[in-house]
Amino acid sequence: MSPRAELAARARRGRIIVKIGSGVLTDPRGGLDTKTVRRLAGDIAPLTSPRRWPYVVSSGAIAVGTTELGLSARPKTMSGLQAAAAVGQSKLVEAWSAAFRRFEITVAQILLTHADVEDRRRFLNARSALLELERRRALAVINENDTVSTEEIAFGDNDQLAAEVANLVDADLLVLMSVAPGILDGDGARIPIAKADDEALDGLILPQKSKTGVGGMSSKLKSARAATRRGAMVAIIEGRRPGALPALLSGEDIGTLLLPESGEGKQRSRAHWIAHSLRPKGVIAVDAGAAKALAQGKRSLLPKGIVDVRGQFEEGDSVEIVGPGEAVIGRGLVRYGRAALDAIKGLPSSAIAEKLGASLGDEAIHRDDLVLLGKPGEAPGGTT
Repeated sequence: MSPRAELAARARRGRIIVKIGSGVLTDPRGGLDTKTVRRLAGDIAPLTSPRRWPYVVSSGAIAVGTTELGLSARPKTMSGLQAAAAVGQSKLVEAWSAAFRRFEITVAQILLTHADVEDRRRFLNARSALLELERRRALAVINENDTVSTEEIAFGDNDQLAAEVANLVDADLLVLMSVAPGILDGDGARIPIAKADDEALDGLILPQKSKTGVGGMSSKLKSARAATRRGAMVAIIEGRRPGALPALLSGEDIGTLLLPESGEGKQRSRAHWIAHSLRPKGVIAVDAGAAKALAQGKRSLLPKGIVDVRGQFEEGDSVEIVGPGEAVIGRGLVRYGRAALDAIKGLPSSAIAEKLGASLGDEAIHRDDLVLLGKPGEAPGGTT
């Protein structure tokens, strides 16, 4: 089956996340383009069926609020952004509710912060709420809770939020609607299909974003990589092009389709949560032997292989694991706090209890709490 045919098959039977950027939803003045909202609602409404279900991640609250408040430019202060979001969010959900009402579809507003997915209990509660709305045939329109978000609890942009939602509901397909027709190559031509983890794509991304958005193509690629590791296919399409979504879902060659690496197993939800939802609070550097052992098999990280510990973290926190040359190996939930781990790094298992007077076990990070970020069997640096 061709990749486009597989996308069409997934669209007929799975969960579909449709993320719509601010540049798609706003007019040249920055106000909400209600005509576009109605058009997109008409494209999304047919996806509500017993065999498939859509979720909408909608940007635009701050852009719309900025215009509604009569401001000449996007606020630069946190309080200004929060005020604009508070005004714009109500306008945004009103527009979506009105647009879907003609299809007799009830809209539910869901506002999330990064803290809601970083905490495991709140993550599971958010998942339950979203799936209950689906069961009751209500369409979730999801946005970051910009009214209360601060730098510490913000996703950063709604591309990242969309990837988190894809994990929350185990989506089969993530569609990122942009003002661009997809990822472009060095000659400005659209790239139809690529592997999400293809490092060559990074060199094609220009540091640009729309006037009303905070993401850009770099953010979309990062989000695509997170979602494809969970098993989803990801498409980047031009949201202002009429009929783009139905054309994509029917298998037509539009946008850029980003695929998971072939042969890789689908990352489990908890592993995805460790790798992509949690923000590392420290770094553990390991020697070449530990790096090879971790990369080539499902092994726990032992203190003996640790050469350096950085950052401030407690037992149970997320840390990043790096090998020689600072090559990133993975992330995991550490079993010791910074001070204790610093005291036992490099020690054999037999010496840990003697050093600390007590032991939480031989592993610094148990294999069940460790997620590799490279390809299976590939050691840092690309050697096997």
